Amino acid sequence: MDKVFKWDIFEIALSGNTAGNPFTDYTIRGVFKGEQEEIETEGFYDGDGIYKVRFMPSYEGVYRYFITGNYSDAGTVTGEFEVFPAKSGNHGPVKVSNTYHFTYADSTPYYSVGTTCYVWELQSDDRIKETLESLSESGFNKIRFCIFPKHYDYNFNEPRSYPYEGTPMDNSVLTEDNFWGYTDNPKENNEWDFTRFNPGHFRHIENCIKKLGDIGIEADLIIMHPYDRWGFSKMSAYEDDLYINYIVARFAAYHNVWWSLANEYDILDKTIDDWERYAQIICTKDPYGHLRSIHNCIPFYDYTRPWVTHCSIQRQDIYKTAECTNEWRGKYKKPVVIDEMAYEGDIPHFWGNITAEEMVRRFWECAMRGGYPGHGETYMNKDNVLWWSHGGKFHGESWKRVKFLHKIMCETPGLGLTSDAKMDYMGVTAVPQDDKERENKTYFIYYYSFMQPSCKIFHIDDETEYEAEVIDTWNMTVEKAGTFKGKFKINLPGRPYMAVRLKKRRNYQ
Repeated sequence: MDKVFKWDIFEIALSGNTAGNPFTDYTIRGVFKGEQEEIETEGFYDGDGIYKVRFMPSYEGVYRYFITGNYSDAGTVTGEFEVFPAKSGNHGPVKVSNTYHFTYADSTPYYSVGTTCYVWELQSDDRIKETLESLSESGFNKIRFCIFPKHYDYNFNEPRSYPYEGTPMDNSVLTEDNFWGYTDNPKENNEWDFTRFNPGHFRHIENCIKKLGDIGIEADLIIMHPYDRWGFSKMSAYEDDLYINYIVARFAAYHNVWWSLANEYDILDKTIDDWERYAQIICTKDPYGHLRSIHNCIPFYDYTRPWVTHCSIQRQDIYKTAECTNEWRGKYKKPVVIDEMAYEGDIPHFWGNITAEEMVRRFWECAMRGGYPGHGETYMNKDNVLWWSHGGKFHGESWKRVKFLHKIMCETPGLGLTSDAKMDYMGVTAVPQDDKERENKTYFIYYYSFMQPSCKIFHIDDETEYEAEVIDTWNMTVEKAGTFKGKFKINLPGRPYMAVRLKKRRNYQ
């Protein structure tokens, strides 16, 4: 009997028809039955006469499968396999929990600290390896990246592969003056068959998704984006739907997948009806209910739509980016992920040259208000390799402090933080989202942002004893300040980016 681990992939590969167009003319699907679940999945054509069906089991035990479709004359193919406990480090897919927060499928809290790296997986093998090594040293547990290649400033090279059969435009005719002209009518400058996928392109992305999962990182897949000279943003409705069906069939069985319908949806030549149709395809065809959202440039999408699991927000304004987290949580009643709050770097674009200190400040402001912040880095360098798009190595300083913040977030009692508006008189006061923890006044973090008090006075009540710690969010230190009750003073070093944490003292026997 075949064996697989819980939340890993069980894959069935079968030979089938090659006449005509196998991507559109034939179907293959599977039904997987265990004692605690029955899942139906769509399969896909993987080239060279091979059709595949994938399944991610959520329970242990014996499953039976039934493969059907017109992909061949074989009739129904059946079999059994056994599911064993999940491998160490695989906690299953991430789900929304406690309205504003996340947990893995095994109930382990998930505190999202993401980064953006748009086409890292379409670089050379050496660059990809370097990127994965950088990620493994960081604290990031989510990365946003595109399935399609990207045409934008600092991103004018050809990708390692293309998603469709066909021929790209001759890149030698491009000059610095006409790079953007080729985005006006990209279909006229390329020759693609948008009904025939290049399976190698998608196999490579799957390999990258798996490698991310192996180091505990969620793959936030950007399905569409407007920065395009190849015509992928100008496909017909039929071609768009075919593409979305194909990627869901291929990628949905990976436990660490999130769906982002678009990067900057409002710049694409699509209607709200288009986006809603794409979303319904994903909701219908993804049997595991992976997280779903859509990213804006200027106007927000309507995140109250039932298919949206969490807000994926872009805001770069100088001060209010993270401070609006409370407002968005209240409006949408969903987790708020600020995937883009400007980037640490020094490029000329206004969104790509904030300091590391400012990036870290925004991370803390967002996290202390119960949101989930996103990182990016855009430093000019001699190799012209910018993390925000190509990956490679970090050149900045904020990524180290993000790892420190994530550790602090993971020490939250209950599940997730929220701000205490009653105590938000200077900087921001964070308390546990969990009602019981809040009522029992077990935990407080006071973050003072760019202010630099030399001391602070606290008075929670007259009975409870608190262990106090001074946190230097930039220098990444936590120092014990003593145990206090009633009204008390904590001395601070008089520099910015400091925090005070109070933890209710427990009496251990």
